[in-house]
Amino acid sequence: MNNENFLGLNGFIWFLGVVENRQDPLKAGRLKVRILGHNTESKTILPTDDLPWASVMLPVTSSGVSGVGQSAVGLLEGSWVFGYYKDGHYRQEPIIMGSLPGRPAELADNRKGFNDPYGIYPKYINEPDVNRLAVNLKDTGGQEANSHLSLTLRRDTRITGIATADFNTMDNADGSTAAASDGTIWNQPEIPYNATYPYNHVYETESGHIREYDDTPGFERIHERHRSGTSYEISANGTKTNIIKGDHYTLTTGDTKVYIQGDSDTTINGRHKLFINKDGQANNHYDIQVGPGANVNIHVDNGDLNLHSTNGRINMNAGGDYNLKVGGNMTVRVAGEFNQIVEGGSIHNTSGTVVITGNTIDLNP
Repeated sequence: MNNENFLGLNGFIWFLGVVENRQDPLKAGRLKVRILGHNTESKTILPTDDLPWASVMLPVTSSGVSGVGQSAVGLLEGSWVFGYYKDGHYRQEPIIMGSLPGRPAELADNRKGFNDPYGIYPKYINEPDVNRLAVNLKDTGGQEANSHLSLTLRRDTRITGIATADFNTMDNADGSTAAASDGTIWNQPEIPYNATYPYNHVYETESGHIREYDDTPGFERIHERHRSGTSYEISANGTKTNIIKGDHYTLTTGDTKVYIQGDSDTTINGRHKLFINKDGQANNHYDIQVGPGANVNIHVDNGDLNLHSTNGRINMNAGGDYNLKVGGNMTVRVAGEFNQIVEGGSIHNTSGTVVITGNTIDLNP
């Protein structure tokens, strides 16, 4: 008679238990689980170290081989799990099939089994294990209760009143005026969180990294946040807000194209440097084109405006008038010849002394 005592015919024995250790020496994602009914609560009789290692079943979306797909880590000490014994009645090879969130009634007692040995989890009692960002509990007055700390910090650190360029009307040399640029302010958009259970799908790691895919009708969002506060969020109308708490580096080996159909404002507290054609290749020009009906305004509040060409020419072409107004002295130093070609008349009005010095001065030569 054939031996039929193998997996699939040796009896399906399932269990409920609590994770007490996830520090698998093989780093294979195994866990030590104290199992209800099969193991005693006493850690004196059965220490955590003597529990067998349980393997974790992965979803079908993960390959489970050679590190491809989802890693078999994520369950914490104190997590309730469901599974079965691969070796049937021998009960030495448990397989974890999933975890069971609940509503803890008390905090961990690390003196007993079926508890987090470190006393960290659960963090809250009398509220569900489902993430607070997914629950969005409201009190009797309709106000948020038990708000997630990350949400509170995001609201408290929202930046407002950011200034843009601002300068007053300027008088030109020909008596006309250059229009002012009235400074405006802009604000970081309000935090668009308004989740309703059960539409917000939240993933949070134990250090505080968060990912949200919120399907709440009318408030659909995507939000991803590093524990430092660096994040991006896409609101229901498609507005995207990037917040970077540290430095920001972008390295592109190809081209970069940016098309802005609306306005663009940039406010910088520090300096700004731009280096074009770093490799010195031919025809890598820096071009600025302004369409019809708009001006180029450069305003320095209290400083110099310097223009240098180390080894090249400076060419300025005005299709109309060229007006220059100098509030102080004007000095023009020319190392070579100074040529003026005026096709019309030339008028010089000087209220002070005129001094012309030269080797030879020819008038009407």
